[in-house]
Amino acid sequence: MFEKIQNTALIIKELFDFTPEVGIILGTGLGGLVSEIDILHTIDYKDIPNFPISTVEGHKGALIFGLLGGKRVVVMQGRFHYYEGYTAQQVVFPVRVMKLLGIKRLFVSNASGGINPNFKVGDLMVITDHINLIPNPLIGANIDELGVRFPDMSNVYDLSLIEKAREIASRDSLKLQYGCYVGVTGPTFETQKEYRYFSAIGGDSVGMSTTPEVITARHMLLPVFAMSVITDEGLSGVEATHESVQIEGAKAAKRMTHLFIEILKNI
Repeated sequence: MFEKIQNTALIIKELFDFTPEVGIILGTGLGGLVSEIDILHTIDYKDIPNFPISTVEGHKGALIFGLLGGKRVVVMQGRFHYYEGYTAQQVVFPVRVMKLLGIKRLFVSNASGGINPNFKVGDLMVITDHINLIPNPLIGANIDELGVRFPDMSNVYDLSLIEKAREIASRDSLKLQYGCYVGVTGPTFETQKEYRYFSAIGGDSVGMSTTPEVITARHMLLPVFAMSVITDEGLSGVEATHESVQIEGAKAAKRMTHLFIEILKNI
């Protein structure tokens, strides 16, 4: 596996003379951030050896290299999910490649269902912890070149980046929520009892991504900042659809983009 990761990173390096500082993963409906990037290079996933192909509407499937907030970034415009039929290791393959390309931090976004009754559709939630209910991507032989067999997960989300988000939000009158994200396999949206169960175990939002990528990043000692856009209120009983998730994600993308840019400027 490590040889595949190395080969993919090497091929990309040969294509572009560009070393990114920050990796960014964009979730469903959140591709609007791309319009703010000073794009230098773009490559479709289908043209990257060993990369999976995104099959979900709202995930365009391209790796974008450019400048954002004064930092060199590599952006995944579309991610991969366990429910698409990929293994957990395939889902996180791009994160490992980005690490070998040179990133020092990882920013992650997602669209998620609100569990916390104080959350409203369109809220931005800074993820402060998670509960992973997706098969762990580190199961199997450990890749010693990337990290230790038993990585610590007691402080998964970088406290200094969370504090920067808090300061920027206060300065710019940007409302933020904070909470625990529950990662589940999908592809079904949750039942009412499942929402209540996730609430009972400490969840504030729930979605079908993010935790595998974050676990992999922390295995490689990458600091992580992650954010959920609340696209439905799970306990309201109102039906959620993929289309509504995309619409609400797009509405909130501008505020999330502003926050990401301002954090990048300050690191």
